[in-house]
Amino acid sequence: MTRLYHVSDLHFGAEDRAALDWFADCVGRARPDAILMTGDLTQNARSAEFEAAGRWLQSLNTPVTVDVGNHDLPVFNPWRRIFTPYRRYRALAAMIEQPIELPGVTIVPLRTTARVQLRLNWSKGYVSRRCLERTLGLIESTPDDHLVIVTAHHPLVDQGTRTDARTRRGAEALAELARAGAHAVLTGHVHDPFDIEHRVEGRTVRLVGAGTLSERVRETRPSFNELRIEGRDFETIAHMMDAPDRVLV
Repeated sequence: MTRLYHVSDLHFGAEDRAALDWFADCVGRARPDAILMTGDLTQNARSAEFEAAGRWLQSLNTPVTVDVGNHDLPVFNPWRRIFTPYRRYRALAAMIEQPIELPGVTIVPLRTTARVQLRLNWSKGYVSRRCLERTLGLIESTPDDHLVIVTAHHPLVDQGTRTDARTRRGAEALAELARAGAHAVLTGHVHDPFDIEHRVEGRTVRLVGAGTLSERVRETRPSFNELRIEGRDFETIAHMMDAPDRVLV
């Protein structure tokens, strides 16, 4: 059995230290095969926040891939946001949007953030053709018998959570990912966990969202997901801090 820990929205700068310690303890005891961090490492994309997040992730001593979230783009420096938005990620270069291949499982990233959008709320999701083509290319090179998991920050289609993503070109991207052979899309952003089957052109894709380990909770206590994988089937368990676990699927 392959075990993955899916965690999101750490928001260093507004992190919940007790929740981070609890998660680190869970990692130390369970030793998952990999950790998938689906964005918003930081609250305001400050250097100190990235440095603290990087130290914490490295301390887990587990393979990690990290997606870029909307909070990870510079907020107070428009020039940097437009021209060098990912500069402060360089200390985490070995983790950022790195595909992970495990026995029978391949994890590939999809960037859903944008430096600038033609709408007022730039925190919402956007799938560019260039980013989608990169992800599709990675899926194409995946062994035919693998479970293919895509990671992104924003849900590609909203699932009725309190916070929405309103991801532009998300539905179209989901259809192309399904046609390419993706079995699941793991996301964050909304701070509440879910696992919902979505039918796309006769194919079933699981849409899985993780909660948060920050102080910015919504309907759910600080939480993370565990995926227990057998072949192409997997079970999603939402682990809640100081509360019973919840089997999502």
